[in-house]
Amino acid sequence: MIAVNRLDHVGVRVHEFARTVAFYQQFGFGVIRDDRQEHVVVLRNAAGTEINLLDSADAPMTDNILMDQAPRYPGYTHIALQVADIDVTLRDLEAAGITVTEGPVTFGDGKTSIFFRDPDRNVIELTQLPADLGSRYDGEAGR
Repeated sequence: MIAVNRLDHVGVRVHEFARTVAFYQQFGFGVIRDDRQEHVVVLRNAAGTEINLLDSADAPMTDNILMDQAPRYPGYTHIALQVADIDVTLRDLEAAGITVTEGPVTFGDGKTSIFFRDPDRNVIELTQLPADLGSRYDGEAGR
């Protein structure tokens, strides 16, 4: 078995660095590396979650081929970021002018999530763990 310690980062192809950096800064992400020669801007938040923005998109996207079109292609469909309180998060999204596209929805495992899009139409899920199961999710990998 190949042992994986944790997720290192998520790579997101974007059309315009400045617009996307400003968007993710609303969620506490800051630039830790800006390398225009490698066409990457690396963002990290206080919890250590890292997103690599890659500026190789040819044009702005009007549809997300994995989520908005009838054929279902394989691929990564979204990133999910954990939040402490979904109700507070909803109010913060509304105050920031970010449109929620789905939710809140509570799944069978008790997680409650909301979904929205970044400026390049990539799907982001914000999820709150259920209070009674929160400790089950901590350190559960590899069991």
